[in-house]
Amino acid sequence: MQLATIQKLARYWLNDYEWRRCEARLNALPQFKTEIDGQDVHFIHVKSRQEDAMPLIMTHGWPGSVIELLETVGPLTDPTAHGGSAEDAFDLVLPSLPGYGFSAAPAELGWNAGRFAEAWGKLMPRVGYNRYVAQGGDVGAIVTDAMGRQAPEGLIGIHTNLFVPGSAGFPKNTEEERAAVEQDATSRATGFGYFIEQATRP
Repeated sequence: MQLATIQKLARYWLNDYEWRRCEARLNALPQFKTEIDGQDVHFIHVKSRQEDAMPLIMTHGWPGSVIELLETVGPLTDPTAHGGSAEDAFDLVLPSLPGYGFSAAPAELGWNAGRFAEAWGKLMPRVGYNRYVAQGGDVGAIVTDAMGRQAPEGLIGIHTNLFVPGSAGFPKNTEEERAAVEQDATSRATGFGYFIEQATRP
């Protein structure tokens, strides 16, 4: 990276970035903290005006925060105002992973994707949902995949925008499974550079 580029970026974050505008966006939403397994967890909870809206817990990625999910709040909680249908409405729960945003850093070892998933399985009934779905991207996809594998009571489906099961390996019993293995191998051979960079020394 060129020094001038880094200096320009540093000046932007130091002098020009409008944190107060971002802060106002966050503060316009209902935010809460709760303790789960001794860990302070921050979350945003936005209910749709639609009474039968599906509860959805969304988990952010690394090195992000719930800020990356803010643009989804309007379209998901009020789809009719964004060209969608009322039956597509969601009640949103947007937690900050421990160590991110306003959630406290873990005070003990062992807070990994599986432990986060267990915490979200406790969070959803705590905020009043006994039937819900989960979504995540990046690290959030790994947490969401773990939720699907753990199958906490009330979780009826998951969606990820990172192909987590591929990292666990595939069965190869059917033609469809063999095609999926081949597609995964092609993806890893030709489209995995960003992941490798982030996993080593970005």
